[in-house]
Amino acid sequence: MNLNQTTLAYLPTIVAFILALKFLSSPKHARLGNQLGAVGMALAIAVTILQHDVIHSHNTTGYILIGVGGLIGSAIGWFGARLVKMTDMPQMVALFNGVGGGAVALVALVEFHQRIAGLSGRLALDVAVAIVISALIGSISFAGSMIAFGKLQGLVGDRPIVWPGQRIMNIAILAGGVTAGGFILGGHSYQLLWLLLIEIAAALSFGVLFVLPIGGADMPVVIALLNAFTGLSASAAGFELHQPVLIVSGMLVGSSGTLLTLLMCRAMNRSLTNVIFGAFGQIQAGVGGGTSNEGLTVRATTPDDVAIMLAYAHKVVIVPGYGLAVAQAQHDVRQLADLLTSRGVNVEYAIHPVAGRMPGHMNVLLAEANVPYTQLKEMDEINSEFPQTDVSLVIGANDVVNPAARTDTSSPIYGMPILDVDKSKAVVVLKRSMNPGFAGIENHLFYEPETSMLFGDAKDSIVKLIAAVKAV
Repeated sequence: MNLNQTTLAYLPTIVAFILALKFLSSPKHARLGNQLGAVGMALAIAVTILQHDVIHSHNTTGYILIGVGGLIGSAIGWFGARLVKMTDMPQMVALFNGVGGGAVALVALVEFHQRIAGLSGRLALDVAVAIVISALIGSISFAGSMIAFGKLQGLVGDRPIVWPGQRIMNIAILAGGVTAGGFILGGHSYQLLWLLLIEIAAALSFGVLFVLPIGGADMPVVIALLNAFTGLSASAAGFELHQPVLIVSGMLVGSSGTLLTLLMCRAMNRSLTNVIFGAFGQIQAGVGGGTSNEGLTVRATTPDDVAIMLAYAHKVVIVPGYGLAVAQAQHDVRQLADLLTSRGVNVEYAIHPVAGRMPGHMNVLLAEANVPYTQLKEMDEINSEFPQTDVSLVIGANDVVNPAARTDTSSPIYGMPILDVDKSKAVVVLKRSMNPGFAGIENHLFYEPETSMLFGDAKDSIVKLIAAVKAV
């Protein structure tokens, strides 16, 4: 295939990737978006192989290795995606994203080694820049994604890991990697392979140290940001390999990841620098803002009492949080909602943009339980309905329903958009204990007179609620 034929053959792939992103923006069409993305990737691989005319080549060893590697990778991806629990989907996203960044870094290393073999002068500047950028960003994405995976999986502490002089150390390591890359651009390439290795090592170290201070509940932002990094590194790799489809697809991932990162920050009313450097989520004993809960008590309730409230309500809003995912109670929640609906109760779900551990985490969990898309309401849409809601059932959510974000200027979450469940006629919170959420502060909602606390494992509590509603 000549260059013009190859470029033309890549167009359907680019169109497929663009349409995939479009459909992935809606839970209703997300499955189709995934399928289009897979088709686009299959086309890209096929065109790339045909570009080298393997059929007419006598040296097919490389293509055999590509085929074997493709089969092994496909098997790992297929079985991994089939076996992973929906509650563990954020870990899988972080892992796959990291693998992409690592692959780009390896491509940069191999490409650099091959291009400098036999050279006695400088590497072309445009290729050198692409290699340096893809190696740096790809390595950061790989190492950072692995730490994000470890935090989400519980292998690394969920809370921020900080120490004195951490920021200075991070800046020094990153500066060292960038400096090594700068020497590569300005030096004689055949002498500087070891500098690329230093750059990659520094980038890997920075990726680890970059994510360690970030708490687990900030993972939606971090995953989106690292996803953008992987896209940008892949686009840079496209320049060094002269692959237009890689340039375009990488920029699509990079731009969409950047936009998602900014949207997540806006949903928490925090800047990206605060997410990255704020070490948000450290336990702050006695910190809850200017409104003290001293002398106030929570009102515990029982499944039987909650069942009566739910069974005779006109409108119930279910607010899922990470506690629901941990308890793997999504199927039981759907069963409870169906039971209430059969009794004439209007049931809806309120979805906060940063509920869970990745963008869309709650949507994915509820979709697995076949919750109708029409019942899922985003925060901006559902907030106006809370005053007309008889019962808000909060399951495992904490900071995203804390009214201190609206009223308490001294609270670390002040200004963060929240779900206005406190405006409901009654609130029932399903929670294991009174431990604070990710922000490390008390939730004023728990002490409000209209709030009742149903303590215990979310799944066990919902099963008891189902039985109690049936008995009403």
